[in-house]
Amino acid sequence: MFDLRRLRLLHELSVRGTLAAVAEALAYSPSTISQQLAQLERDAGVALLEPDGRRVRLTAQGEALAAHAARMLEADERVRSELERMQPSLAPVRLAVMQSAAHGLVPTTLARLAEHEPGLRVEVAELAPEQGLFELAARGFDLVVAEQYPGHTREHRDGLDRTLLGHDAIRLALGAGDDDAGLGALRDRPWVMEPVGTAARQWATQQCRAAGFEPDVRFELADLTAHVRLVASGHAVAMLPDLVFAGERPPVRLATLPGSPRRDVFTAVRTGAAARPGIRAVQAELQSAFDEGSRRV
Repeated sequence: MFDLRRLRLLHELSVRGTLAAVAEALAYSPSTISQQLAQLERDAGVALLEPDGRRVRLTAQGEALAAHAARMLEADERVRSELERMQPSLAPVRLAVMQSAAHGLVPTTLARLAEHEPGLRVEVAELAPEQGLFELAARGFDLVVAEQYPGHTREHRDGLDRTLLGHDAIRLALGAGDDDAGLGALRDRPWVMEPVGTAARQWATQQCRAAGFEPDVRFELADLTAHVRLVASGHAVAMLPDLVFAGERPPVRLATLPGSPRRDVFTAVRTGAAARPGIRAVQAELQSAFDEGSRRV
């Protein structure tokens, strides 16, 4: 009989790629991971790993067992979800959110949960959407808030369910002395954008190119509050989603971009855990917080 904990280690290795990454994610030593996987090989009666330079990789049998392990872990989550629904206590929910959601959704969500589900423990971490969705699939988190920019799609991972929270307007953010004649009028201004490789950076760059210029990205920052401050102080212009202002009065001037673009803000959860009462409670309050913030904009 296979040990589910060892199967999870094999699944983690198939997702994360190295023993060191699995050890870091699960707070185990690499030697412990190796010992447990060696025992899993003995249980299976076949080689699951083979050397690959200084690393290891899954054999064909290892890949097959890892695929089965993913289904077994999902079944385990479904069972735990059903048991949780049958008892009054709620298991903790590990929530990963992008930065704008940390500002615009988390405080209101936690306040609502404190009122409606005072016994529910919610642990929150700020992660970029790409990383958050990866960690969700790897079972590092239970629930993720992420986004998708117009014309850009995110990879759909097997075993993850998405629920749309709503559409978040993206606007041109200007300082007091900036020309509000349109995007093209800002071709000679310094820009602040998110780092290269993010969906937000790729999308914003494409908007500038469509307007006929290459943006002078002088400031590359992941912190959107820093974007706001640079714009407010007159050092840069930016494209920012409404959610970053958390429904409060923006300290910058906002102008409409061509086509009035909006990004999709959504939650994602593993299919097997979607029915957990705690997760459903957090999703419901995230939806209420998003709807409330949208009405204030």
